[in-house]
Amino acid sequence: MGDKNRKIVEFIRDNWLKSEQSNLSFATAHGIDEKTVRLIKEDEKYNISLKTIMRICEAREIKLHEFFKMVNI
Repeated sequence: MGDKNRKIVEFIRDNWLKSEQSNLSFATAHGIDEKTVRLIKEDEKYNISLKTIMRICEAREIKLHEFFKMVNI
């Protein structure tokens, strides 16, 4: 389970969190807290919630099953 969580967090961090984009702008655009963005970027043990994944997917207009395919889970 931890491996899948790590894969999800790393996918979001590496593909959607641009280094030039501020944590606040990503958080606002995706309906999540800025602290959550910091945790995704910096905390190697962060366990992302399904609610957070759903909010990010909704903001990007992708379905959960599409997201999990992208992550290869």
